[in-house]
Amino acid sequence: MTNADLAADALLTATLRAARPEYGWLSEETVDDAERLSKRRLFVVDPIDGTRAFLNDAPWWAISIAVVEDGQPVAGVVFAPEVGETYCATAGGGATLNGAAITHSEASVLEGIAMAGDPRLFAHPRWPIPWPAMRVEARNSTALRMCLVAAGAFDAVVAPIPKADWDVAAGDLIAREAGCFVGDHTGARFRYNLPVPSQASLVCTTPALAPLILERVRHIGQAN
Repeated sequence: MTNADLAADALLTATLRAARPEYGWLSEETVDDAERLSKRRLFVVDPIDGTRAFLNDAPWWAISIAVVEDGQPVAGVVFAPEVGETYCATAGGGATLNGAAITHSEASVLEGIAMAGDPRLFAHPRWPIPWPAMRVEARNSTALRMCLVAAGAFDAVVAPIPKADWDVAAGDLIAREAGCFVGDHTGARFRYNLPVPSQASLVCTTPALAPLILERVRHIGQAN
């Protein structure tokens, strides 16, 4: 956490909660309040997603904002100011990048795909099925990674660790509105605003790649 995270959180809190005082609130930088569980709608916010990139003057950070209604995101914005990209979506309304409609790539085989993630993860020897040769590039912000898949700049994101709701809610809607698969390693779709606001893992990819990736990650969480 940095002073910038806190300042961004304060600005978003003042702006959004003033506009919709009846909504609940869930933010990485605000102490969680169980009152949100009684709200049909709430804001789910990551004031700076990718703080390490922000601190290191790398461009791969973003501000992520979602409106969740009845456990599902219905509006989402991911703003990456250093690269001049604003991704938006509404439920049933499609997804856009800087106002232009976006959709996922046509990738259908794993060999040679563009994977947004840590190259060391996919080279680790403990994978039951080794990953084929891929172009793997790090992007700090989880939400931005999902948006890059939504726009076809990358083909997949795999994170075999829990992700907080604020990491994925906006990106989830944007990617799904662009036609992508989004869920955990079991293939289950995410549900938000639960007592523990976290998802077991993250798979975000093209529909054709989804079954191929799920086959490789389904062991996550099983006893060794």
